[in-house]
Amino acid sequence: MDNDLKSEIEEIRKSVDIVDVIKKYIPLEKRGKIYFGICPFHKDTSPSLSVSPEKQVYKCFSCGASGNVVNFIMDYEKVSFEEALEILKNRK
Repeated sequence: MDNDLKSEIEEIRKSVDIVDVIKKYIPLEKRGKIYFGICPFHKDTSPSLSVSPEKQVYKCFSCGASGNVVNFIMDYEKVSFEEALEILKNRK
């Protein structure tokens, strides 16, 4: 991966807030510094997905799903890395 592409990817990731992005897909509730919601990646009945605005990552304590905003879009939308970047880039 060349430096221009790495820079563009980092710029896209920094331009969005993971909490705002995930809130478009699932309801999140703030508890202290962390947000929690029902994990969309397995059959969940209680909020096991945590989202850290400080670290810009998510983690499910039940199924183990985790990552950054790009990973969330890839997993939720079932799209490629490039398609996830495009979704984030065109996000309004």
